[in-house]
Amino acid sequence: MAKAGDYYEITLKQPHLEWGEHRYTDSRGIVYGEGYIPIPADIAYSFGLLNSNGTLGVDILGKNLFNCISSDGYYNGVVRAQGNQSDENYAKQFSGNKDLKAIGDWFHQVGASVGDKVLVEWISDTDIEITKK
Repeated sequence: MAKAGDYYEITLKQPHLEWGEHRYTDSRGIVYGEGYIPIPADIAYSFGLLNSNGTLGVDILGKNLFNCISSDGYYNGVVRAQGNQSDENYAKQFSGNKDLKAIGDWFHQVGASVGDKVLVEWISDTDIEITKK
């Protein structure tokens, strides 16, 4: 389980910034404004970041849901760990809880671009802070 002081940093790519537009699937139409923060597999496994498979469909704060703030003050909400790694119980990304545009809105507010970095840091077992570097 992730704890205060744990963190990781990722470099943004186009699919992270344009999730609803830049897709390699025809599972749904284009949706502008969506975005997500990827979770590397080693981080998901070592921090115990589960998706709904891993929580048996139950939302659990500190497992698949996290209170989230941004260091710039633009984001304050709940993020959901979702998608799956090669082990289908572990998440591959954070998105707004039931709002796929929430992180995309934050990216827009902070002027995020391909190549920018995002720091994800745990401030408690259930709370994270995101920072665009």
